Amino acid sequence: MAQIASWYYEEGLDQGAIARRLGCSRSMVSRYLKEARARGLVEIRIRHPLKTDPRLEEALRAAFSLREAWVLGNPPADDRLRLRRLGELGARALQRRLRPGIRIGVSWGTAVYEVVRAMPEIPLKGAQVIQIIGALGAGDPMIDGPELARWLAEKLEAPVRHLHAPLLVESEAVAQALRHERTIAETLALARKVHVALIGIGSVDPRLSSLRRAGYLTEVELEALRAAGAVGDVLARALDAEGNLLDHPLNRRVIGLELEALRRIPTVIAVAGGVAKAPAIRAALRGGYVDVLVTDAEAAAAVLAMEGALAYA
Repeated sequence: MAQIASWYYEEGLDQGAIARRLGCSRSMVSRYLKEARARGLVEIRIRHPLKTDPRLEEALRAAFSLREAWVLGNPPADDRLRLRRLGELGARALQRRLRPGIRIGVSWGTAVYEVVRAMPEIPLKGAQVIQIIGALGAGDPMIDGPELARWLAEKLEAPVRHLHAPLLVESEAVAQALRHERTIAETLALARKVHVALIGIGSVDPRLSSLRRAGYLTEVELEALRAAGAVGDVLARALDAEGNLLDHPLNRRVIGLELEALRRIPTVIAVAGGVAKAPAIRAALRGGYVDVLVTDAEAAAAVLAMEGALAYA
């Protein structure tokens, strides 16, 4: 199958020529090509030209003192395609910062998945990838922290350091005990020293909440969080509208890099889009947790309107 795919995609032979070379039918060659794609022997990437909105980018930088803002102009209506385009922008933002010896912290979620998926293979001498938040252990393993850290490390030909702990545990006492476990404490100490952190921004909307989809939170619990003032989360910690960490038991049950430590990381790249996530994005920006924001024009306009920067919305 690999040889057939190479003849077809790399050498430009048509299916008839391949069939004659092999002494088989065109339909058999077609089946082999489909099977090669299904098994991952063939990856097709379309490098879509990404239009950005410089006006909204400048408005976000000015309103929230961001180092950079990447705003996808004319975002696709399809949410999945929008997120894929944001991942491509996020990959470009991350590539700008790559250098030998860099330490990269990786969170979890669909936005981070799309960034890692879009990253090309770039071997980096002395680089390291660190998982900065515990594992889901449920739901889609492809968007979980351990797999995303491993995948990015593979693309950079770098070693990976996993955080061998659940993202959310049953009680504050268990969380405190785990944070003091030697290997977990050592990984968290390393996470505090990364040069770049790649994160998503979570929502308390039941339709968008990754924590709900993973089975960690029910809709009733999400409603309770909203009643307590939560509008979103960063590294699974619930935030109020001004970006303050809520005094809530949920936040004390998370195993991962602390938000105060996140603020001290030299560069935090956050990827999130869609109007429904605007309150959560604004909270993350107001809290000072983000240096580089990757979002879309609709979300950017909504965030600026909420901030009172109506001239830019």
